Amino acid sequence: MWGCASLAQRAGAENPVNLPPVTAISEVLQPSSPIGRRRWLICGLLFFATTVNYMDRQVIGLLKPTLQLQFGWTEIGYSNIVLAFQFAYGAGLLFIGKLIDKLGTRKGFSLAVFVWSVAAMAHAAAGSVFQFAVARFCLGIGEAGSFPACVKAVAEWFPKRERALATGLFNCGSNIGAIVTPLAVPLITYRFGWRMAFIATGALGFLWIVCWLAIYHRPEEDKVISSAELAYIQSDVQEQTTTISLRSMITHRQAWAVALGKFFTDPIWFVYLFWMPDFLSRNLGLDLRGMALPLFVIYSGASIGSVAGGWLSSALLKRGWTLNASRKTALLVCALAVTPIMIAAVTRNAWLSVFLIALAAGAHQGWSANIYTLASDMFPRSAVAAVVGFATMIGMISGMFVSKAVGYILQRTGSYVPVFIMAGLSYLVAFCFVQLLAPRLEPARV
Repeated sequence: MWGCASLAQRAGAENPVNLPPVTAISEVLQPSSPIGRRRWLICGLLFFATTVNYMDRQVIGLLKPTLQLQFGWTEIGYSNIVLAFQFAYGAGLLFIGKLIDKLGTRKGFSLAVFVWSVAAMAHAAAGSVFQFAVARFCLGIGEAGSFPACVKAVAEWFPKRERALATGLFNCGSNIGAIVTPLAVPLITYRFGWRMAFIATGALGFLWIVCWLAIYHRPEEDKVISSAELAYIQSDVQEQTTTISLRSMITHRQAWAVALGKFFTDPIWFVYLFWMPDFLSRNLGLDLRGMALPLFVIYSGASIGSVAGGWLSSALLKRGWTLNASRKTALLVCALAVTPIMIAAVTRNAWLSVFLIALAAGAHQGWSANIYTLASDMFPRSAVAAVVGFATMIGMISGMFVSKAVGYILQRTGSYVPVFIMAGLSYLVAFCFVQLLAPRLEPARV
């Protein structure tokens, strides 16, 4: 962090970070004058929200073998339940980013968490494919607000040089949620039944809302933040407050760079999330209890990758690399790290398969941290939530088609080989589109 002054000197006019003159920020960057850590408490709240989000999202995937046995779901029936969530998530993103920009991060995020927590608990009352699909639809509407709100909060509380790391840290919550869920859900299910698993995880959202409303405000409105930390957060060149309409957004190639970066890769994460317990059951013969350790390894790998991916681009930036070079290098490293997953579906070594999936899941999360950060790199803070919402909607549209395809593939072939081949190649295709549409990460003229 203390190397920002030299970074500005080395990168010069071609550095798109647009750091202010060294003399203007030298006082707040002196090691002898700590700038404060309030922004990292905010990052912790975002981490907590993302953890709860993915716990609520993953419960049904973990319980799939149990519910499939009880209710007689087919693979296509289960894919329809997943599709209901993804359709609602994508539809919600048409308006949720704009709503959060209008209401503000504090109120908008609270509303989103309230909706998804109620929907998560409503799963306990379901008893058919249709009823589960309705509950998943409502869950998708609420959860659509999570990442637009998180990325907007990072844009409000962090300067550009720290945003990728902060994004990687809060995004790590998705992996922690995915680790905690297979540990907690079997215990709750075997002791109290599967319905209580939905109720217990859904209730956590209400605890988060209390913490969020008590702590979160914009930096300039926060009564606890130090003047030095506020100056550090605002040390980037000040952006003009502006809004962006969907019609205007789709004319910007920068928005499509983020959107296509997610279009080709978001569906792969949903495969890891909703079908991984089935893969472990089908290919490795594991029951609900036996899945805990492999899932722990997979999502621990995802946690490491999330932080490492965000750290890599931030570290390169602090070493004097341009914003474009640091972000693109991190994206390419992550894209290449996914490719070995193609071996996971054909190897007879169960733990080799688990470790390859863990590597791919980590690479996905590192990719995701940097893709989200591209939105705040190229758009003003006041438009970030709308851009992330649009990009995530595009990713969700792709996810709906892939979910149906996976259901049909498994119903007809019973093999994950085609699915993992698709996963291994998607990130390289996405990287090519990002480079084509945003070759230098120029700021969008909104």
